[in-house]
Amino acid sequence: MRQLGAAKRGVIVTFVMKLPRLTAFARASLALVPRPGRLFQDTSMVDRSVRVRARFPLAAALGVMLAGSIGVGSALADPPAGCWAPADYSLAPGERTPRRATAADHVSVPNAAAPGLPVLPPYAGVVRRVKLPDGVKLVALTFDLCETGGQVAGYDGPIFDALRRANVPATFFAGGKWLETHPTRAKQIAADPLFQIGNHSWDHANLHIDDLGKVRREILTTETAIADAKVAAVAQCPAATPVSHDRLFRFPYGTCSQAALDSANAVGEIVIQWDVVSGDPADIGAAAIVANVMRQVKPGSIIVMHANGNGKHTREALPLVIEKLRAAGYGFMTVSDLLHAGTPVTVPSCYIEHPGDTAVYDRKAAQKTSAVSHPGNAL
Repeated sequence: MRQLGAAKRGVIVTFVMKLPRLTAFARASLALVPRPGRLFQDTSMVDRSVRVRARFPLAAALGVMLAGSIGVGSALADPPAGCWAPADYSLAPGERTPRRATAADHVSVPNAAAPGLPVLPPYAGVVRRVKLPDGVKLVALTFDLCETGGQVAGYDGPIFDALRRANVPATFFAGGKWLETHPTRAKQIAADPLFQIGNHSWDHANLHIDDLGKVRREILTTETAIADAKVAAVAQCPAATPVSHDRLFRFPYGTCSQAALDSANAVGEIVIQWDVVSGDPADIGAAAIVANVMRQVKPGSIIVMHANGNGKHTREALPLVIEKLRAAGYGFMTVSDLLHAGTPVTVPSCYIEHPGDTAVYDRKAAQKTSAVSHPGNAL
């Protein structure tokens, strides 16, 4: 396998991606890939994973890729049969649109989960994308499900419908509060083997701060909400096997201080950002979103969009994004599976498209912190 040229490797990848349900080969290939959840519990496993990928990079990537397409790992499958009727997935009137929260929408903040073991290199820092073996074309679609303290964010159902119809895995970075105010949707997402749930803080607070107690609370209370959603999914749907991979965390607003970043890694969170900005919060239209994605995408890309009603034309753009990426030879994985298919490309700080571009959010956070510390100065 190592002696194949790049062109031949590309042919093999294209061929295998089109093969139907090769379960036996996928499971055999998966033996070359470290299983999720082991990366940081045993440092020798990290070294072993690097050695395996160095020796058999294409086979390892193919194993994870096939696992994501034929029922192993984050399986491409229909939601568990018999748990929800098709009508249960339909969008309810007004459900897509964010609205102002009322007293009836109050949810309690749960107890913090236990921290995980510290994240070690090469996963420490901020993951922007993943370097894949030559000839392997895989990307991760990610969607934010954030919700601030004063609102109830939306649920953009057609996005989930499009992913299920196309059998495309995706990772949803959910706020803990969003999961609590959307309990049925949280269970449906958790029960679906296509979908991975990542952590997007409790209520989308700007964590470009040095209050490490707050950073930990935002992260670990949301880990509890994620775990609760998985437990509730299995309680309602015993056939469900929620995707349980590494703990993934995405900082709100794409910004973090060095202290906050270090704190996230210290409690066991792999910090995930992106290298492809869809631009869907802006009212730019579906065609522009598709163009943004196709202009920036490369093998190993992590693409950021929104599924909480803040994406203005995401529902119209997503089927076209999937179609065009597939036509260009790309396959899809959850973020965890993409991480296991290659080597993470990390940077030492958070940013949206280039270092320093989150300053506008950071200033607002600093002003809010100052107003709380010195209430007499608040307007």
